[in-house]
Amino acid sequence: MLKIYAALAITAVAGLLGGTALMIYTQQQNDPFAQCRSATVAGGAGAIGGPFTLVDESGKTVTDKEVLAKPSLVYFGYSFCPDVCPLDNARNVEAVDLLQAKGYDVTPVFITIDPARDTPAALKDFTENLSPKMIGLTGTEEQIKAASLAYKTYYKKQETGDQYYLMDHSTFTYLMLPKTGFADFFGRDDTAQQMADRTACFIDHS
Repeated sequence: MLKIYAALAITAVAGLLGGTALMIYTQQQNDPFAQCRSATVAGGAGAIGGPFTLVDESGKTVTDKEVLAKPSLVYFGYSFCPDVCPLDNARNVEAVDLLQAKGYDVTPVFITIDPARDTPAALKDFTENLSPKMIGLTGTEEQIKAASLAYKTYYKKQETGDQYYLMDHSTFTYLMLPKTGFADFFGRDDTAQQMADRTACFIDHS
């Protein structure tokens, strides 16, 4: 009798695993970017990104349709960030340069979470030090909050009572494609080469 129960349990587990494998296979079959992805995004790809209205480095009001007209790497940070933001965006620029060397045109985009200090002029200084291709965006508190919510990012000001405050914030970089919107995200552990390889894969299959 014990052997029968064991056999039934094994059969049930095998069936469960088989069903899971079939579900994953079906999802991959319906996803043209399956071979490019590093992970599954909770809520689906459509849950990240959306319309925004912000201000560029020249002081011009722009929308997501104008800014993300090409494949883009989007990062939320601030120019007064002492280490994380400069390092992450330098890596993003390196990935863009690697892609350009292979014929891919990708735009690095930097959206501030600190509009009080990040004026268009301040952003221009920040982005020009990294790459002439980088687009810096600011706006009102409400505009920045709306963009952050659309991209599911987090930020919070550390109250110090002076102008030298820091900002807590998430550090993902988002790959956005003109026709499909959000494609994938990159963490701090991803290298410029890894970002370039995965981005190229998405562009090739878009």
